[in-house]
Amino acid sequence: MKTALASFLVAAITALAPALAAEPQMTRPQALKRLADSDAGKRREAIARLGDVGVMADAKALVDELRDPDEQARTHAEEALWKIWARSGDAKVDALYAKGMAQMSAGDGEGAVETFTRIIKMKPAFAEAWNKRATVYFLMEEYEKSLADCDEVMKRNPYHFGALSGYFQIYLEMEEYERAIRYGRRALAINPNLEGLKNSVEALERQIGKSEQVV
Repeated sequence: MKTALASFLVAAITALAPALAAEPQMTRPQALKRLADSDAGKRREAIARLGDVGVMADAKALVDELRDPDEQARTHAEEALWKIWARSGDAKVDALYAKGMAQMSAGDGEGAVETFTRIIKMKPAFAEAWNKRATVYFLMEEYEKSLADCDEVMKRNPYHFGALSGYFQIYLEMEEYERAIRYGRRALAINPNLEGLKNSVEALERQIGKSEQVV
């Protein structure tokens, strides 16, 4: 009896498989439309889908989702933005980008700078190459070069809260605290979910306040 039942279930699943495989995935326009759904689960699904198929033009819609009342939706929106930003639309550039990321992870700063510079020459409109080179320069303590690259990121992607957070870190290291706070607040205005940055900005504001009182 158990064998017969198992055989029946296997046969039923096998019969359903083609239908399940044929189920169409949500299109980009459908995902964008579903962002307005009252069901948080459907919004989360749409946001995740945009992470896979979205383009730079979808960034504003996803930035708006960073204020979604559903915490998971907000998390998905941040992840989706990073995924979109990391896609150049060119397979060769994307392969080089992956190489640069691996070099960063391995601590090969000079190699990563060389790779991201190649990408920038190939596709200067790709903001994330500038952002990653800015990160490498920051890790190498070449702060002026890092700031210059952050400027290039913001010209191409005004919603890039990562680059704005980068300004905060750079100016913090340079002990230009008022500038650091200004950029930190700009990053939080776009993405209020950056708890670590929020805590750092508030701590710095308290520190400056105490220093002014002493003076």
